[in-house]
Amino acid sequence: MSPHPALQAVLWDMDGTLVDTEPYWFAAEKELMARFGVRWSDEQAMELVGNALPDSARALQQAGADLGIREILDTLLESVVRSVRREIPWRPGAREMLAELCGAGIPCAMVTMSEKLLAGVIAEQLPAGTFRFLVTGEMVARGKPDPEPYLLAAQLMGKELREDIDLNRVVAVEDSLPGVASAKASGAVTVAVPNAVDVPEQPGITRWETLAGRTVADLQELVAERVAASV
Repeated sequence: MSPHPALQAVLWDMDGTLVDTEPYWFAAEKELMARFGVRWSDEQAMELVGNALPDSARALQQAGADLGIREILDTLLESVVRSVRREIPWRPGAREMLAELCGAGIPCAMVTMSEKLLAGVIAEQLPAGTFRFLVTGEMVARGKPDPEPYLLAAQLMGKELREDIDLNRVVAVEDSLPGVASAKASGAVTVAVPNAVDVPEQPGITRWETLAGRTVADLQELVAERVAASV
């Protein structure tokens, strides 16, 4: 067993993992596409779940949204932010686990493909210090499913803690296939908690139906198993 089997940090996806904002995104996409006489289905919207926002904007553009990428993103974000300001649909168990992690002194960061405008609104509704920092979509050149967002988060966490980060001791919590692929490729211990779209069982990830009832001890166990396997 490694002398350092303890959980070092937890990295959280936002949309669909911390908050059930996918219906807000679906509604924003449908409203945008309706402006151009295009019917946008839930099935089409689900295909974009977890993607980098510019990739989703390009898909909408190709489907008939006659706007620039930045214009599409701004329109979608403004709509989702308005919805979130009315009501934040927290995912079961997410705030409870965040509070327990904070109480245990285990640092957390948000790693989302949403931009700072939306991520900041969500983070502000949690106790101060819940997240050490946010990694948002505009901070990376390659979004999920590329590992860059999680690798950047690990780099920033190392600077924040002033210690080397061992991704075998870092848990990433995700809900989508692109998010899981990003986290897994980074080397982090990856937990999938499916929401709008299913994430089938696959090697190298742990799949939970919900975060409700899960504790820091469950995360510690996953890290201990990973560290033991890596020795």
